[in-house]
Amino acid sequence: MGAFPIDRGFAFRVWAPNADAVAVVGDFNGWDAQAHPLEHEGNGHWYAEVPGAEHGHEYKLLLTAGESTFFRIDPRAQAVTNSVGNGILYDHGRFDWDGDERFDTPGQHQLVVYETHIGSFMRGDNGGPSDLNNLTGRLDYLVGLGVNAVELMPLMEFAGDYSWGYNPAHIFAVEHTYGGPDALKTFIREAHRHGIAVIVDVVYNHFGPSDLSLWQFDGWSENGKGGIYFYNDHRSSTPWGDTRPDYGRQEVRDFVLDNARMWLRDYHADGLRLDMTPYMRYVDGFSGAIPQGWSLMREVGEVVRTEFPGRITIAEDLHNDAAVTATRQGGAGMHAQWDSEFVHPVRQALITPADEQRSIPAVARAVVHQYNHAFDRVIYTESHDEVSNGKARITSEVQGDNPSGWHAQKRATLGAALVLTAPGIPMLFQGQEFLEDEWFRDTVPLDWERAWAFRDITQMFRDLIRMRRNLAGRTPGLSGPNTTLVTLDDDANVIAFVRSTDDGRHVLVALNLTGEPVQREVELPGGSWTLIFNSDARRYSQLFGDHPTADLEVRDGRSVLDLGPYSAVVYVPA
Repeated sequence: MGAFPIDRGFAFRVWAPNADAVAVVGDFNGWDAQAHPLEHEGNGHWYAEVPGAEHGHEYKLLLTAGESTFFRIDPRAQAVTNSVGNGILYDHGRFDWDGDERFDTPGQHQLVVYETHIGSFMRGDNGGPSDLNNLTGRLDYLVGLGVNAVELMPLMEFAGDYSWGYNPAHIFAVEHTYGGPDALKTFIREAHRHGIAVIVDVVYNHFGPSDLSLWQFDGWSENGKGGIYFYNDHRSSTPWGDTRPDYGRQEVRDFVLDNARMWLRDYHADGLRLDMTPYMRYVDGFSGAIPQGWSLMREVGEVVRTEFPGRITIAEDLHNDAAVTATRQGGAGMHAQWDSEFVHPVRQALITPADEQRSIPAVARAVVHQYNHAFDRVIYTESHDEVSNGKARITSEVQGDNPSGWHAQKRATLGAALVLTAPGIPMLFQGQEFLEDEWFRDTVPLDWERAWAFRDITQMFRDLIRMRRNLAGRTPGLSGPNTTLVTLDDDANVIAFVRSTDDGRHVLVALNLTGEPVQREVELPGGSWTLIFNSDARRYSQLFGDHPTADLEVRDGRSVLDLGPYSAVVYVPA
């Protein structure tokens, strides 16, 4: 389907069941509507081969339906001049991957994800949005931070130059302001050379809603709706317009499934993050079930598991539904899902002003929550949704008049410690590691001066990530599947838990969620424990107190935790 290279030219195939005639026009035929008509193949498909058509040529499809004629961008165009311009012929075989097949996607228990928005990651060369080449130039920074996966917010061609990306006009084309397909391939190749996996955020719950050549593509529609690619009844309705794909049409299902395949096969992406999957399976996200949407989710999961073993699918579902990540019959088969049962109670505990109003049982439930296993959830305190549209960064939520102050620093880093020590796949949002305090907007780049100003805080993130990934060989328990609560003290605002591997290698994590130092006696396994991390260390911030937390001696199965204010500590067996 789409436009693809053949010997000495390109072939074109398009689905347009209600068209009476289809032709392809472009640079290769002087845009002559008579030069290259497509032949009807049956089942609504049209096909033609065009000798002399070359990689880089611009083109469009000309459809005739009754007395109407209209130009359309190829629904599967691999590149476009812009969202309302022309398609560009593109040959995936021309790119040199240069040994990229040697990269292996990290396992779910190993992943540490960094979510980023390409256009706002930094200021672009021309003062506008940054692009994939700018992001490629900062891979050494991400390596230094220690993350081993980058999740790119949607980069499919969208209307205009600025966008979060959740308004895809052409889902097979890489946004031209980000650099187009070669720029994405270069970024992924270089990311892999740096040991970093790349997860692409895809939008299958709606298309557009603007700049849609798909809209009434071949002239047919019902009820004034979108035509062959969309539901034409009440199921079309989404918060983003009447643009929900018709999951019941096989050609539309193939359109989505082939798109999923493309990112993994042609771009070597390591995984997909499916945006807002409740709107694939429910009309309003909560009710009005769409069984075809659920089955399409499952089919995406099956495609990835069977055709691209080792890659990952992540659902933004947020409904606390274990079936989303279940592989048993009836499950959607996603590898992981964003976990609302972690982010909301943990953020609430961090931003609540009064210590006595924090709920340590809620934090404990967030730590131990799981769906089908320890690593089928993505845990975070900041994401593009959590720090935008009226919501702010943790630092600003804690102390809006002084987001760089002691309270803001202490509680933001306490949240980071929870994310990077609790079971699950930890995720950071861009700039979180240097306490970016601006709420997320696609037109405002990160303030990279803060990366220097808060370089010691960034070092804390590096240390936590190194422990999470067991890079020093002392903390395998943090990537183990087992979690045991050691203490849950709601009066003292203290929680402690042991993470462990199946063969019994342990890590002890303890957190004080109050602004005063605390001492608490707890039951512990083993004989003695060595302190390897204390978030109150002054080397992380001159505002911190360097509380003298010490190694632990266990006598008769008990020891005393001595914790600084709003602090997290990590111990390993001596």
